[in-house]
Amino acid sequence: MNKKKKTFRFATVEVVKNGDLWAKLSLIVMGLANLKRKQIVKGLLFLLAEAAFLFYMVEYGVSALKNMLTLGTKTQGWVFDEELGIDVLQQGDNSMLLLLYGVLALFLTVFFVLVWRGNLKSALELQEMEEKGKPIPKFRDDVHTYFDAKFNRTLLALPIVGVLAFTVLPLVYMILVAFTNYDNAHQPPGNLFTWIGLDNFRTILASGSTISKTFWPVLGWTIIWAIFATALNYIGGILLALLINRKSVKFKGLWRTIFVLSIAIPSFVSLLVMKTMLQPDGAINVLLKNMGLITESIPFLTNATMARVTIIVVNLWIGIPYTMLITSGILLNIPADLYEAARVDGANARVMFRKITMPYVLFVTTPYLITQFIGNINNFNVIYLLSGGGPSTLDYYQAGKTDLLVTWLYKLTVSSKDYCYASAIGIIVFVISAVVSLLTYRRTSAYNNEEAFQ
Repeated sequence: MNKKKKTFRFATVEVVKNGDLWAKLSLIVMGLANLKRKQIVKGLLFLLAEAAFLFYMVEYGVSALKNMLTLGTKTQGWVFDEELGIDVLQQGDNSMLLLLYGVLALFLTVFFVLVWRGNLKSALELQEMEEKGKPIPKFRDDVHTYFDAKFNRTLLALPIVGVLAFTVLPLVYMILVAFTNYDNAHQPPGNLFTWIGLDNFRTILASGSTISKTFWPVLGWTIIWAIFATALNYIGGILLALLINRKSVKFKGLWRTIFVLSIAIPSFVSLLVMKTMLQPDGAINVLLKNMGLITESIPFLTNATMARVTIIVVNLWIGIPYTMLITSGILLNIPADLYEAARVDGANARVMFRKITMPYVLFVTTPYLITQFIGNINNFNVIYLLSGGGPSTLDYYQAGKTDLLVTWLYKLTVSSKDYCYASAIGIIVFVISAVVSLLTYRRTSAYNNEEAFQ
């Protein structure tokens, strides 16, 4: 068999076209090609994997996939037991568990297909070795390979399993919930939920319902917050770094340390302290009253507009030092020759900042800037710990005037148990974040002109 190794990607087609009898039989009974060529342990492992998968599918898998389509048909409730003469609780289906078991069955099926494909690739490799007269490796040789040339796969095996089990599987589960009516009225085990397709997205985006009338204002404030929080922190950090790095400024290390303290202190501590200080009877209002500057408390967190401005300003204390540290390192790496040449040409400080400093800093920090923007779209801590999403309003469904999509999503799951809407909003947030990230990055010089500053 003189096929190139890359054709192993199409193992099934290769086995059908060019495989020998044992390779073709391996399509049905895994490991036969290995057993035929004295790879007993490897062949038995393939065979055991197939037997275990078939047992699982017969006993549990087929039923799990079937129940996933219906999400249950028998509800839980009280029925009268004629023998006992009392009402007893009749156990029913749990839609949440049925969906979970169905997703698990799909994952195990995909895993088995990969193992089955590995069985075919192994059969082709053994056939090629036999045709070329090469010795057939033993099981201990394969083990040695996975602790030598393929040691990277061995090291990654456990982390990959962990990511699939604790990240990907729950993520797929929550995505599927967005296409059901899993809310407080259809909450298992007492009730069943069913598949409803894209109805949740229609309700959120274009139904004219209270949820739709909440989504668009909250989305608008989320975008406004992300733009201001990102831009002001970025610009403030750059200006602060330029100020501290000026030759005339002394004790540069001391000034940097002072601002870094805001990073050393956990942000949730700072936010909770600021929340207390900004209350109507908090330290700031009391101080201003004692100084005679105000007679009534400033509604920092109780007026919608004032609360939004307050959140943006408080966030500067947390965000600017990060940008300052990053920018300080970049400024120190800008070639001094560029500034010297600019001075010779008669450029002033403003021109040098606009033509040299800012383009260089922006080029290097573009990925960071995009990351910060997406992080601010999903900035749960600042909003939840500082304002709690308030002030409350009857115009919104389970949301306040300063709630972001991510904090609204949290309230939908915790307060009203609207898991289907929360999951749909999570998908929408992901789509917005992914589209903004990709489109923005692909239009920046950091992507299109990678060699510019090398």
